[in-house]
Amino acid sequence: MTQTATVHRYGNDINTDLILPGQYLNLYKPEDLKPHCLEGIDPDFKTRVKVGDIIVAGKNFGTGSSREHAPIAIKASGIACIVATSFARIFYRNAINIGLPVFECPELVDYVKMGDNITYDISKSVFIKDTQCFQARPFPSIIHEILKAGGLVPYISQRSIQ
Repeated sequence: MTQTATVHRYGNDINTDLILPGQYLNLYKPEDLKPHCLEGIDPDFKTRVKVGDIIVAGKNFGTGSSREHAPIAIKASGIACIVATSFARIFYRNAINIGLPVFECPELVDYVKMGDNITYDISKSVFIKDTQCFQARPFPSIIHEILKAGGLVPYISQRSIQ
């Protein structure tokens, strides 16, 4: 299913403290984390973001601490997925674990800028800007299943019921 949304574009080495500053680590509910998402790098993000928008960033997105608060805040803000040149390993895993799709597609990163409109199909890992079509690295089937379930915990819960 395709959707059109706005790009929120950031650079390289966006760390978890920029995504969710450490002073908010005592919060744990997604709705409490949401207003502080990207506060460390883009204080106006919370007023611009719409449900279904995407984040596009450079290399090493999510570097820093292993806190799950960062991808939870991003998902709570309504972001549908993140596309980056590369991700910090623990951030990538935490995002998948909470059901937030994260794609590596350097060609798209080089092509878009802040505020661009883009059409995407998460299930096919496809992003379209203007007449250009970008294919992100596809997920292994197990990650597709985890994302479809809404994250690792719901995936395991569904499997244990069967």
